[in-house]
Amino acid sequence: MYPKDLVEPLKAELTNKGFIDLDTEDKVKKALDKKGTTLLVINSVCGCAAGAARPGVLYSLTGEKKPEHLVTVFAGYDKEAVAEARKHLAPFPPSSPAIALFKDGELVHMLERHHIEGSPAGTIASNLQAAYDEFC
Repeated sequence: MYPKDLVEPLKAELTNKGFIDLDTEDKVKKALDKKGTTLLVINSVCGCAAGAARPGVLYSLTGEKKPEHLVTVFAGYDKEAVAEARKHLAPFPPSSPAIALFKDGELVHMLERHHIEGSPAGTIASNLQAAYDEFC
């Protein structure tokens, strides 16, 4: 488990921009079962989370269409919350970072680590904006 002093600033990159931090299994269940569109970010300490995932997600939200609900869990820190989130991501294997879009509780779009790692933030943003155009 990562130390709080390391994780809190990385969480804040998203929570300071309106993401709700889901740190319990129950919070995840409630958030992912909501009506409307929900963007879930499985955050991480890795370099691709810092260089592509978080900046790409934030940039994706500057367009006209965007999800109604923004939520995040942190891999290696919010163990039970992440385990619950991953149940909702089937059939995709565990991945962090990862970015998922839900509509009315159903997974409709997914970016796994292999989509994120090595991609610039702008590519992540464009991919997500296309999903928002389709589902939001």
